[in-house]
Amino acid sequence: MDVQLKRGLLDVCVLAAIKNEDSYGYKIIKDLKPYVELSESTLYTILKRLETSNMLTVRTVEHDGRLRKYYHITDEGLARIEEFKMEWDGIMSIYRFIARGDEQ
Repeated sequence: MDVQLKRGLLDVCVLAAIKNEDSYGYKIIKDLKPYVELSESTLYTILKRLETSNMLTVRTVEHDGRLRKYYHITDEGLARIEEFKMEWDGIMSIYRFIARGDEQ
């Protein structure tokens, strides 16, 4: 898969994972596991990129004597999910064009 396309899809997957409630790294990976395999190093790169893009915010909370970062989706992050859903029809149209005739 094209690196840029995959990057964009993973960004939206991570945003969707925290859409309904704040979450932390391990839980995000666990929540995504049935849908997409994601390493910790890839996840934290994505989280940093989304934070830099103002699509999420981070807060640190002490949990069992350790500090845990919780990620919260912003209005910009919610807007990115909606934008992706609107773009999906176009992506599927391109897919149908590329795959046409494969059913024969």
